[in-house]
Amino acid sequence: MKQDRISSGNQEQQIKAYKKDADYSYTLGAFPTYELIKSMPNQVRKVLLDTSFTDQEHLKSLCREYQIPFEYNNKLITKLSDKENCYVAGIFEKYSCTMSADKPHIVLVNPSNMGNLGTILRTAVGFGIYDIAIILPGADIFNPKTIRGSMGALFKLNIHLYESYEEYRSEFPKHEVFTFMLNGEKTLTLQDCPKAELFALVFGNEATGLNDSFLTAGTSIFIPQSPDVDSLNLTIAVGIGAYAFMNR
Repeated sequence: MKQDRISSGNQEQQIKAYKKDADYSYTLGAFPTYELIKSMPNQVRKVLLDTSFTDQEHLKSLCREYQIPFEYNNKLITKLSDKENCYVAGIFEKYSCTMSADKPHIVLVNPSNMGNLGTILRTAVGFGIYDIAIILPGADIFNPKTIRGSMGALFKLNIHLYESYEEYRSEFPKHEVFTFMLNGEKTLTLQDCPKAELFALVFGNEATGLNDSFLTAGTSIFIPQSPDVDSLNLTIAVGIGAYAFMNR
């Protein structure tokens, strides 16, 4: 087939190492690439395969189903990936999303670590929250490290970037806000988790959390913990909060 081809040097030169200001990014690895194709096939420019990839026929069949070009290119995959065992890469166009006004939200204020952000995105999908607001500055959602951390969950979410928390609130004033803070006024328990029809769970970044101005932004929540640690990891805190509120 025309799509089963070894790329030329010119084709390789058109695809460069990831840059934040580029209009495209990559999925590195088979699983996130499958998730990309199944969730957002219209965004996929091309799929690259290593000749030693063991599930070639399945992936090529999926590409043909969605009319996505694919090619064998071991050299380019090695160039794009920092891991030796990467056998598949998907190249896709960056996109923007609109968040749902009638669904629960997770709001991340200045998240700084791409791996943590990816894990949070995967956790949100796992607990059934599909709308994520990121208050800038923050980690790059389209960086391949974020995508790899999410295991492709990124492509199932509505994620929107906001310049400030106030901008987010002006767009969604009806969501009841719960801010997760070490000095929160309400202790979170599974038996006494607040009940809200429409809610936003707000978390600060890994280093500083939320500043005290968020104590009056809504109901401030404290997750009880052992005194032997100073705080919970952000990804763990988001997981606990999402689980509690989605199963209240």
